[in-house]
Amino acid sequence: MPIREVSTRAYADQKSGTAGLRKKVAVFQQPHYLENFLQTIFDVDTSLRGKTLIVGGDGRYFNREAIHTAIAMAAANGVARVVVGQGGLLSTPAASHLIRLRNAGGGFLFTASHNPAGPDGDFGIKYNVAGGGQAAEGLTARLYEHSKTIARYRIVEGANIDLDRRCTQRLEEMEVEVIDCVEDYAALMQTLFDFDRMRDWIRKGHSLRFDAMHAVTGPYAQRILVELLGAPAAAVQNACPLEDFGGGHPDPNLIYARHLVDLVHSPASPDLAAASDGDGDRNMILGRGIFISPGDSLAMLAAHLQKLPGYASGLKGVARSMPTCRAVDRVAQALGIECHETPTGWKFFANLLDAGRATLCGEESFGTSSSHTREKDGLWAVLAWINVLAATGLSVGDLAQQHWRRFGRHYFVRHDYESLSAAAAGGVMQALAAAAPGLAGRRYDRWTVSAADDFEYRDPIDGSIAVNQGLRVVFGDAARVVLRISGTGTEGATLRLYLERYESAADALGWEPTAALAPLAAVAEQLARIAELTGRKAPSVIT
Repeated sequence: MPIREVSTRAYADQKSGTAGLRKKVAVFQQPHYLENFLQTIFDVDTSLRGKTLIVGGDGRYFNREAIHTAIAMAAANGVARVVVGQGGLLSTPAASHLIRLRNAGGGFLFTASHNPAGPDGDFGIKYNVAGGGQAAEGLTARLYEHSKTIARYRIVEGANIDLDRRCTQRLEEMEVEVIDCVEDYAALMQTLFDFDRMRDWIRKGHSLRFDAMHAVTGPYAQRILVELLGAPAAAVQNACPLEDFGGGHPDPNLIYARHLVDLVHSPASPDLAAASDGDGDRNMILGRGIFISPGDSLAMLAAHLQKLPGYASGLKGVARSMPTCRAVDRVAQALGIECHETPTGWKFFANLLDAGRATLCGEESFGTSSSHTREKDGLWAVLAWINVLAATGLSVGDLAQQHWRRFGRHYFVRHDYESLSAAAAGGVMQALAAAAPGLAGRRYDRWTVSAADDFEYRDPIDGSIAVNQGLRVVFGDAARVVLRISGTGTEGATLRLYLERYESAADALGWEPTAALAPLAAVAEQLARIAELTGRKAPSVIT
């Protein structure tokens, strides 16, 4: 099969600062579009030549076609070996682990994460580097610059790799190994958690329900929860990955997984209910009558993780993204360990993990993980919760109440204003940024502003500086309002407003965060003027 060099045009569609691209499927289906993006990576990161490349995706529409293209281009660009998940499936955390396990040069992950799929849905690709983490900003800046001038790509014509049979095949000088997508990941989980104790917890009658949302974690949950831990088959629902995720929105939150919320408030509630997203890197945790917010989940795991075998030596540190509530900060202080506040984006955690400065990390967008991989890991978080419940003998609700009595409670909510025009979203940010220098000392309702700024982060490992990472209005330890524009959508701009209120008396406001945060929401509208500047009277989604 000949290697062909195809003339093409520069495209410059990748934003500087990211090694991922997320667009509508129809955009990726344009002639040469995907090939241009992949060739940019092969041209700039020449360390892939002669190395192993990990390839997989979340099973969404166009996944197989993109993987075949990537394999054909890898063979034409000097890659020595491609390792790909059977059927083209690999969860994002499993792929990151494989990069580390196989000492690979990097990996292509075909996913649009929690975005909807299907012919009219979204598609995406992420590039993870050696070590399993996301590409650093220096590399992504070079990728962006090269994408402006790329004029050709290299590909093996007529390549035909069988993705459904576990075996080793050859394409030109390159080997293609099709592997069980779950095996190595499941083996890793058994080194971290007490599977005997978890089996016993289930055997004694404790129940769980995991919703894979017809996305990539279905096979992982089936193997680990049902086959290895002995949960009944009904404990895993929507386990078959589908190209359109069954027509659902694979985002595990209070809106798109509402059926789980209803379940835990019903007489049939399991002891633990959970869900993951399209590519397996997000999680939602619920117990009987209670939802555990991502920030609380991070803090509660931090308080109990050393009870689990893989973390018995204790935590080296914790890290959270800036918008995530500050609950874990209090746990870190009690444990006497470092607590890092970073911009949103797992690549900032990866530096801390690589340097041994953190063991546990989390983001408010339902992402939690540890030093076992360099991506957030939805199923890992679920297993950690099962193991904590088994080790403590507590229910989810009792564990939460115990935590809040000790550390106090951080009430937290996120308001998403989706599909705004870039001008409208930018106008809100600009107005608040202009007002920020004069806010310190002003009183709003019961709170006084202690600081207002645009978050800037200096990486303690490599010294790099990330600016314009979100606007913060801080009311001391009592409350915060945070505003930023998200980069995960494919249509328009998404403006995100985060509200956080702390109460040291855990039961002072009950268990309902909406009422607790209503006064702060009114203050946020005074400060950000979202309704006035965008015409939106209410957010699109509240989580």
